[in-house]
Amino acid sequence: MNKQYDVMIAGHLCLDIIPLFPDTGIRDISEILRPGKLVNVENAKISTGGPVSNTGLNMKKLGMNVCFCSCVGDDQFGKIALDMLSHSGNADGIKVLEGKASSYTIVVAPPGIDRIFLHNPGTNDIFCADDLNTDLIKQSRHFHLGYPPLMEKMYTNEGKELAKIFRIAKECGATTSCDMTLPDPASASGKAPWRKILENILPYVDIHVPSIEETFYMLYPEKFLEMKKQHNNAELIDFISPEQYAAIADEILAMGAKMTTLKSGHRGFYIKTASKDKFAGLGAAKPADADNWADRELWSPAYTVEKFGSATGSGDSSIAGLLSGYLKGLTIEQSLKYAVCLGYQNVCVLDAVSGIKDWETSTSMIKAGMPLIDTHIDSQGWKYHDSLTLWAGPGDMLNK
Repeated sequence: MNKQYDVMIAGHLCLDIIPLFPDTGIRDISEILRPGKLVNVENAKISTGGPVSNTGLNMKKLGMNVCFCSCVGDDQFGKIALDMLSHSGNADGIKVLEGKASSYTIVVAPPGIDRIFLHNPGTNDIFCADDLNTDLIKQSRHFHLGYPPLMEKMYTNEGKELAKIFRIAKECGATTSCDMTLPDPASASGKAPWRKILENILPYVDIHVPSIEETFYMLYPEKFLEMKKQHNNAELIDFISPEQYAAIADEILAMGAKMTTLKSGHRGFYIKTASKDKFAGLGAAKPADADNWADRELWSPAYTVEKFGSATGSGDSSIAGLLSGYLKGLTIEQSLKYAVCLGYQNVCVLDAVSGIKDWETSTSMIKAGMPLIDTHIDSQGWKYHDSLTLWAGPGDMLNK
């Protein structure tokens, strides 16, 4: 049965306000932001943010037919967000809630310094299963929801509302995917029982697309915090071994997901998938070649970035690349390349959308063989395949 939409993008939606900081060479945020100091900045980017916007608009740029599902308030921020999305897809699934405040984020991203987000969750905190437009889901091949850790009803009560949403999407016939974000350990979200939440939702999630740090924290919060302490609060991407990646991915697959990524920033994009017999209930967007997608473990290096803009939305963009390749019927190897290509396009600019190219341009960039960051995997059984510019894990078909 033909569907009107390739994908419905649901979940977190906000308005991003991103002031452009000049590069003064300062790399300590405390030297830029001080009490009583006026900080001169340049023009601000105003754009919709969150996965509904970032993943949705970028999939639209890649030629996907997109519809949206979220909530905004009846204020100016909500009107701006709704107007922006209406130009890029069907926004009938976005509810306007009377008397409620829309979500917004001020992104503080000086060059060379990790981003700081000033965020009001607004209507994201009250989004629930009743806000789903099931008619639109039934017209969509795929249902993607992003950022449950930033949406209160999604992580309270052990994620039962989130599980209900994915169960409804599956009942409507869609293939499903879920993206996460790293919770603040000191917040209510950070203290939520994420392992239990994952156990509740993953039987209804076909493609789980979090980052390595997000998943590590959700499965092993105490280990994560101890490791952060050992490494002076640095990002842990460089300190997690391929064996740990595989063990974490295996846990996610055992909970019910059919595929899981572990996005890894400059270290690239990791994916592991279940055996073919687990693909039976995938829904309307089954892979074109199940044998190619089943029982795989691959790791694509990231592209080298000469002029860095901001990592805002880079994970969302890489998901847009992966899902677009998947929905277009590409192989898993090809789809991984679109994931890292869109991540590259994203970090070359300040915001999460303007740097993304169309499908043809992205394809040309991949074929041009842009330089890659050396992921350097020296774990037993991993092998680099030059023709594909990919690493394959010990049990992957490429190594047999």
